[in-house]
Amino acid sequence: MSRNRSYNMAGPAQERKCIATGALCPTRDMLRFVVSPDGHLVADVLGKLPGRGIWVSSNQQALQKALKKRLFAHSAKQPVQVSENLLQDLEAQLSRRVVDLLSLARKSGRAIAGYEKVKDWLSKEQAKVLVQSSDGSERGKSKLSTPYGGRFIGWLRSDELGMAFGRQTVIHCALASSGITQRVVEEAQRLKGLRITEGTKSPLQKEKTAR
Repeated sequence: MSRNRSYNMAGPAQERKCIATGALCPTRDMLRFVVSPDGHLVADVLGKLPGRGIWVSSNQQALQKALKKRLFAHSAKQPVQVSENLLQDLEAQLSRRVVDLLSLARKSGRAIAGYEKVKDWLSKEQAKVLVQSSDGSERGKSKLSTPYGGRFIGWLRSDELGMAFGRQTVIHCALASSGITQRVVEEAQRLKGLRITEGTKSPLQKEKTAR
C-alpha cells in the first residue's frame, strides 16, 4: 500500500529554535510552552497563550532531553514547576485537538468515514488525506491506498476516530482538500512525534495497554 507523503497544503512555515536540539525547525513540527505567573510549565497546544514561548521539537527524545536536563528552567531563566505527567497530558491534549478538528471537518462536509465511502472518494480523487486507525485490521487497511500526492495518518486509535464521527469506533476515514484538512495534518504530525518513536510506546499508549 502506497504511503506517499509529498502532499503539502501549507505555505511557508515560521521557524523557531528547539531548546533540546538547538535546531531551527518549522513551528508546525514543534510544541510551544509558556511559564504561568505562578511558575508552572504550561503546554500551549492552541498557540494562544500569552507570554514568551519555549519551543521543543514534537518528539519523545527532544522532550525527554528537555526534562532530564531541566532545559525549560534554563530557557525561562527562572525556576519552573513541571508536572510528572507532562508527556502523557500533552499527548492527550494533542489527540483531543486532532479529534476536534476531524469533527469540524466532518460537519463541514470535508471528511467522511466508512470503508465504502472512503473507497468511493479515493476512486473519484476527492480524497487528499487517508486516515486509518492504528488498531484496525492490517488486511482490511491494505485494501485502500493513500491518494497520489496525498497524506496518510495512521497513528490514531479507532475509538479516537469514532469520537470525531459520533460512533463507537472508526477504522477508515478520508479528508478532502481544505484549510481545516491542513490543520488536521499538522496537528496529527505533532501527535505522531509523541506516539511513534522507533517502535516504543508513548506514556499514554502504555497506560491504555495496561488497562
